[in-house]
Amino acid sequence: MSVTHEVFNQAEPLVGVNLFRSNRPLRDALKALAPGLDLAGLSVVGAEAGSAELQTHARLANHHGPVLHTHDAQGRRIDEVEFHPSYHALMEGALRHGLHGAPWSAAPLAHLERAAAFMLWTGAEPSTLCPVSMSYAATPALRANPALQAAWGPRLAGRRYDPRVIPFEGKTAVTMGMGMSEKQGGSDVRANRSRAEADGRDAWGERVRITGHKWFLSAPMCDAFLVLARGDAGLGCYFLPRWLPDGTRNAFAIQRLKDKLGNRANASSEVEFDRAAAWLVGEPGRGVAQILAMGTLTRLDCALGSAGLMRQALALALHHCHQRQAFGRDLIEQPLMTNVLADLALESEAATALALRLALAVDRSEHGGGDHDQDHERALRRLLNPIAKFWICKRGASYAQEAMECLGGNGYVEAEGAGVMARIYREMPVNSIWEGAGNIMALDLLRALRAADVAPALERELAAARGADAAFDAAADALLRELGGVTEEAQARRLARDVALLVQAALLQRQAPQGVFEAWCDSRIAARSDVWGLLGPRHDAKAIVQRALPVETDH
Repeated sequence: MSVTHEVFNQAEPLVGVNLFRSNRPLRDALKALAPGLDLAGLSVVGAEAGSAELQTHARLANHHGPVLHTHDAQGRRIDEVEFHPSYHALMEGALRHGLHGAPWSAAPLAHLERAAAFMLWTGAEPSTLCPVSMSYAATPALRANPALQAAWGPRLAGRRYDPRVIPFEGKTAVTMGMGMSEKQGGSDVRANRSRAEADGRDAWGERVRITGHKWFLSAPMCDAFLVLARGDAGLGCYFLPRWLPDGTRNAFAIQRLKDKLGNRANASSEVEFDRAAAWLVGEPGRGVAQILAMGTLTRLDCALGSAGLMRQALALALHHCHQRQAFGRDLIEQPLMTNVLADLALESEAATALALRLALAVDRSEHGGGDHDQDHERALRRLLNPIAKFWICKRGASYAQEAMECLGGNGYVEAEGAGVMARIYREMPVNSIWEGAGNIMALDLLRALRAADVAPALERELAAARGADAAFDAAADALLRELGGVTEEAQARRLARDVALLVQAALLQRQAPQGVFEAWCDSRIAARSDVWGLLGPRHDAKAIVQRALPVETDH
């Protein structure tokens, strides 16, 4: 075919950029929260996450989704999911970098470092981090069954990913999933009806046979799962492996894979248990508390994942607008576009700050010693967990839509998986829904506030920013007055928003330039902007955009 036109004024793909060295807000946040943290490993993760090779793996894993094989060629039931090789390449990298259970046996700050690496890896939008997150969250839960912890714990921290469908004894690294919700209950897990019948004891403790189903069981090719089922004492938490100690397959049937909006590389499934063998974890009848402790850690990852996706969406928008011209100027120089990009940059930096502060609270509450107040960190962890999950994830979908609009029609195009912005847009809602949607998080906030130490922990966290902005001071005074009398469930979402905005402001005051803090307080606290791109004329939008550009720097 003859050449009909020249292709020009099109942005090149954003590849070959170190996602850590080009993310100044992330680096500044880590320096403020943990000045002693060695950042060399994160630079390695950032280089790999931003590489053309990893982007290709992410595209292929999303475009060629998982396929369920219920039977083999001879008619035997196998219940196995086949993945594209790129899925396994992404999982291999995630485990190699310790994004799963590795931090639990590591030194202080390992959880914070892992959180930053998790955000960087999310920037590739690989849709493979669900089993990684669940393995991270399940590791401490097994402490409630010392025999299982001894057998499985070291492998949950193993860094050599092994995709083979074999008994766990033959692997140096394993992954874990979870099964909570059922058709009739969803988030109301107390409505679960799967039955756990006593089946004696063995080396792994109290054994049961589970009969029932799970409406959502993510990553069904994990080596084991924590599931809820109803025993004589009520709902219990049980460890259910794919393979039994005698080397036979457990009675675990995958009925179908979910056809989802996003998160396409990851297999989510509906399963049935037909007297599947499982072992009790924790106390009988205390399964909800046990598995919700695991859920608080996956909620951390929801916040981290959304913050990571925000940053990558922003980087794509900035990269595009820096190369694309319209009406005689680069898009990034157009005043309205500059304002929008600056507003998106503010939100991304604030999301990063809040997610990392929660990760630091997790780290400090797990590790004693040091110069921090462990009681304060535990209280802050209880407060920030539902706050970060609610607010960062809730903002994600709107954020991705605005970032997509910066690319125009090019942002809306899937391009057989090469449309990264479209993948990000489809991925965003899952973090808001998974592990408890917005209402569940708002109710968790009310529960957290019933503890006498939580409101004082919030007041202490906000104290450092006092006097820096009048709107911040007034909003903080009003919030702290309100906390003691909050009982109305219908107001819990507003309360969650207000806490999130003020904590984010306090963090920005500590770790960002003054102009970033002032723009945040003005737009989010004083003006309560309801549309992206409403920064007032007194704010230096160009400077905020310049700070956010995905350009590698050493400072």
